[in-house]
Amino acid sequence: MILLKNGTVVNSNGMQQTDVLIDGEVIAKVAPGIECFGADIIDCDGRLVFPGFIDMHCHLRDPGQTHKEDIRSGARAAVAGGYTTVCCMPNTAPPIDNAGLVSYVRQKSAEAGGAEVLPVGCITRGQKGGELAEFGKMKAAGAIAVSDDGVPVSDGAVMLNALKYAKTFDITLLSHSEDKSISGSGVVNAGANATSSGLRGIPRAAESAAIARDVLLAEEAGASIHICHVSTAESVDIIRAAKKRGVKVTCETCPHYFAATDDEILSYNTNAKINPPLRTERDVEAIIAGLADGTIDVIATDHAPHHFDEKNKEFDYAPFGTVGLETAFAVAYTRLVLTDAIKLSDLCRLMSTSPAAILGLADRGRIAEGARADIAIVDPDEEYTVDTAYFKSKSKNSLFDGWRLHGTVSCVFVKGDKKLL
Repeated sequence: MILLKNGTVVNSNGMQQTDVLIDGEVIAKVAPGIECFGADIIDCDGRLVFPGFIDMHCHLRDPGQTHKEDIRSGARAAVAGGYTTVCCMPNTAPPIDNAGLVSYVRQKSAEAGGAEVLPVGCITRGQKGGELAEFGKMKAAGAIAVSDDGVPVSDGAVMLNALKYAKTFDITLLSHSEDKSISGSGVVNAGANATSSGLRGIPRAAESAAIARDVLLAEEAGASIHICHVSTAESVDIIRAAKKRGVKVTCETCPHYFAATDDEILSYNTNAKINPPLRTERDVEAIIAGLADGTIDVIATDHAPHHFDEKNKEFDYAPFGTVGLETAFAVAYTRLVLTDAIKLSDLCRLMSTSPAAILGLADRGRIAEGARADIAIVDPDEEYTVDTAYFKSKSKNSLFDGWRLHGTVSCVFVKGDKKLL
């Protein structure tokens, strides 16, 4: 048994200074002044005790590109960032489009010893946008959701059928909403900074038009849909309006979309090459407003590891993506909580409670008696400079390298097991 003393417990419905008793894999008691003879005691005075963070959207590159990341390194990087559960996307080599590959990821996760890794299966076979993958068999093997993330499902009829199929099998569908005929060969947000830098722009409608289509298809199917990596003001407006008329839509954004703008591309830093691209200050303000009013349900990382040699190229030829597992909490705490844009309880909702609810993980996302003992203890006062040399991830392509942030993860429990950071 482990007793967490004197910490400030943060749940989505509020905060309280109290003790937490862990018994095996579950939280046995939450109350002030707990005494338990023989328990290991951890003094959490001055610390925040969160339910372990849940990342609905990361890329662990396993199988096929393990020089960038693998299940073990990704699970360790996740724990270092306070994550106890992460969902890995299926755009691997080969894509995770069958029960066998789902089982492979689950087995690797069991051996990794870090955060629990839950595989996301493909929507379509081979992510080719045509024949649907076998949702039922993948779910039975342990898939937590389905997505063709990295490659949008361009055919509307296929997406409509996928939504109906996901509803039948009661599995969450995560949509990479992008109209590739609009985004084309663009590499940054279309606008003044793209023009001045001489880089090809991606019109914002490439995202917002695709989201509008997907929301309407979900409404037609009477199905749920989760929109990945929302980045524009128009997208927030579309989702807000859809929610008001009762569409079963949820969505996520990522730290880079509320903490940075496309000013980052002016130095040709390829770690700022992200898809969807970094947007404008107006979009940042809209994303923050959406987080505050509940339009945006989740903060995900879209952790996208790449080898140094791949990113160390001319901007046009470098791959899209930034790593995010080890910095997401600190970026969110620094940019959202310390600026009074949201409360700590909101941050818990966005990083723990809502992801658990959307994914159907009823035993997680809260500090409560009977819940799984997935816990992240953080020091809110510690300030540090991000240094990718200390990352657990195999890849170091972080947009936030060198940024000054507040909030460090000091201790993590996964199913009651204390993890090394």
